[in-house]
Amino acid sequence: MLNEPTDLDVDPRVPARRGAPRRGQWPVVAAVAVGGVIGACARYGAALLWPTAPGSFPWTTFWVNVIGCGVIGVFMVIITDVWAAHRLVRPFFGTGVLGGFTTFSTYAVDIQRLVEDGRAGTGLLYLAATMLAALAAVWTTANLTRRMIGRRRS
Repeated sequence: MLNEPTDLDVDPRVPARRGAPRRGQWPVVAAVAVGGVIGACARYGAALLWPTAPGSFPWTTFWVNVIGCGVIGVFMVIITDVWAAHRLVRPFFGTGVLGGFTTFSTYAVDIQRLVEDGRAGTGLLYLAATMLAALAAVWTTANLTRRMIGRRRS
């Protein structure tokens, strides 16, 4: 018992040994990457179709995030309650496509720009409205999807 290694026996000057990457994760990484490209292209297309004027309320980003959150509500119910999806469906569509489509980083930048432009009230409204609308979209679409599934099964 006295000679068992402990965390104190680790030499911080010696790099930790890491195992080889697991081969099974590469398909997941590829699925997320391909899905992310598709989602980001869709978001970029939305920004081109409905550009936001500088200093104005960023409606395109708002609706992209709300719609993306609504779709994820439907998607998660379908792949957990209805369909035994392939192991790459969730990483491809949920993390990749919807992660690339929704843009909470742009949301943060939009808020920063509104505040810097002297529109702190609009920035605060955007901050709260996006969060509330995105959460409401997930909750609403998930519940509606469960109800529709329940009616079909009855």
